[in-house]
Amino acid sequence: MERLHFGVDYYPEHWERERWDTDAKLMQKMGIQMVRMAEFSWHKLQPAEDVFDFAWLDEAIELLGKYGIYTIVGTPTAAPPAWMIHKHPDILPIDRKGRVRGFGGRHHDCQSNPVYREYIRKLVTQMAKHYGENPYVIGWQPDNELGNSHQDLCTCDYCRRRFQAWLQKKYQTADELNRAWGTAFWSQEYNDFAEVPAPRLTVTGENPSAMLDWKRFCSDLIVDFTEEQTKIIRTYAKNQFITHNYMGFANKVDYYKLGELLDFVSHDQYPGGFYLPETPHEKNHVLAATLDVVRSYKNQPFWIMEQQSGITGWETMGRAPRPGQLSAWAMQSIAHGADAVVFFRWRTCALGTEQYWHGILPHSGNPGRRYEELQDFIHEMKPLMDNLQNSMIKSETGIVFSFEQEYAFQIQPHHRDLSYTGQVQKYYRALYEQNIPVDFVPAEGDFQKYRLLIAPLQYLMSPELEDKYMEYVRQGGHLVLTMRTGVKDTNNLCMTELELPGRLSQLAGVEVLDYDCLRDDEVAVLFEGESLQAHIWSDLMRLLPGTETIARYGSQFYAGEPCITEHPYGEGVCYYVGTEPGDALMDKFMARICKESGVCPIMPPVAEVECTIRENDRERFLFVINHAGEAKDYQVPQGWKLLKGRQAGSLGAYETQILSRQQ
Repeated sequence: MERLHFGVDYYPEHWERERWDTDAKLMQKMGIQMVRMAEFSWHKLQPAEDVFDFAWLDEAIELLGKYGIYTIVGTPTAAPPAWMIHKHPDILPIDRKGRVRGFGGRHHDCQSNPVYREYIRKLVTQMAKHYGENPYVIGWQPDNELGNSHQDLCTCDYCRRRFQAWLQKKYQTADELNRAWGTAFWSQEYNDFAEVPAPRLTVTGENPSAMLDWKRFCSDLIVDFTEEQTKIIRTYAKNQFITHNYMGFANKVDYYKLGELLDFVSHDQYPGGFYLPETPHEKNHVLAATLDVVRSYKNQPFWIMEQQSGITGWETMGRAPRPGQLSAWAMQSIAHGADAVVFFRWRTCALGTEQYWHGILPHSGNPGRRYEELQDFIHEMKPLMDNLQNSMIKSETGIVFSFEQEYAFQIQPHHRDLSYTGQVQKYYRALYEQNIPVDFVPAEGDFQKYRLLIAPLQYLMSPELEDKYMEYVRQGGHLVLTMRTGVKDTNNLCMTELELPGRLSQLAGVEVLDYDCLRDDEVAVLFEGESLQAHIWSDLMRLLPGTETIARYGSQFYAGEPCITEHPYGEGVCYYVGTEPGDALMDKFMARICKESGVCPIMPPVAEVECTIRENDRERFLFVINHAGEAKDYQVPQGWKLLKGRQAGSLGAYETQILSRQQ
């Protein structure tokens, strides 16, 4: 079998059978090599409790296979059918207000429900037995966008009992649970695990320790839900891969843990999402960060399982992609580590919620400019993709990203505009705009491979993580710590033995004695002779011996006090940032520390021009992408030759180029 790099999400069940052959011919002409099918087709596959009907899907797989197009089968467990809900209404989830969420959307299910789990086991077993050795089926996607639509779900009795069992396994005794959760406050002690509720909406306030464990439990529930399916599939489909379509920084499930079940991760990328800002400055770095974090979840190349191919929209719509923009967005995915791109969707659906989430073909089914643009892109890229396969971005800079920290700040964000993921992306933006590649790193990851490590908002802290940061800097690393570091232990209880940031004071060279939450205000910061702006927060610090102040507050009652510091430790340096820098301050600070740590940009930056490098043992590939609707020039690094594009150093509107050089 040839290597597969381009595909499309296909829904033959939405169209008359007579159309399928036309679709297959158009896909073949376009260069499509694979489709994903069936991930929302439970009723079509099981129209009644004891009736399974795979004939329609068999026919579609066989037809596409004859045109050289392979199939990824999605298990349809995100959309249990009406007959099942009618017979077992307790499958429906209950939100934190105690309301039953009804049938008619998707993910209308409780993943703890034992009856629902049994239906899934039967269906997935039937599907895996049926397709596990089908020569045209290459892989599986269990469910769809796990965690989507479940942000405050489910709090039913099944989830409550499962949560209680999860807690008993973790804490063993109610006394230990009470200690870990600090239940002495507001008389919240429990005599038995059976007294612990699922967290419905309270009269006022919530126990932050209980809520953190609830979020951990919800993540583990999704991992367990997926593991049941993957075990069945691997039993009968030994030569077919298993993946799942992630959603970037979505936080319902810990994607690092989910990835342990998968051969590789996939991702859904919608740069023109109607929910995103239109201003390039506000979103280009977010789109790039989303791809980099997906690559980092397993530290390997990934697939795009849904790549935007038209206008997005449900009730409201986004902008029409400009000519060349769909190709530029697909190239951005490849540039950041995608070995395959599957476009969503083949034909714009005429029915249901996603009637205005447009595909490659319009409602009419007649090829137009989107089809022609992506056909040209696929034909141009196909000869290059085999060489790119398995190549990686090699970064000297890492940003620590933790779902645990994300959960803690969801519970207590401090400031209405403070977001853990948003803070991570602010640091990423400054590196992105300097053309500096970035990896995201879990707290358990390898810090030592990076010259520069940035660890924003390390709010939850353990002795093991403290030791790890100290050892990283001791051995020569350059580390950035920020405000709200070392505030709590891993149970989400405030630490009280030392001034902030706790034991890390000896690494950062500062003690935080007070702080100011900048509500509806900002603070001036004096940095390298300029007065710049910062937001959200101000740490008020005392310096320990050997610490240098590199920026001071320039306003508020603490004007003149340290704001950003630098402290040598062992062979390395720790920087401490006591505020959220505005863009100008962030850019200047990051430029300084990159220079001090020896991190170099790929090439001089040009506004709205993105560049990355993927490499293998033999060759390096430089991607240059113009996100602007006007021509741009850039400085070609020495020794690179043009593989794709018209003229190296000169980009047309939305043009993408690839250059290469031997290692």
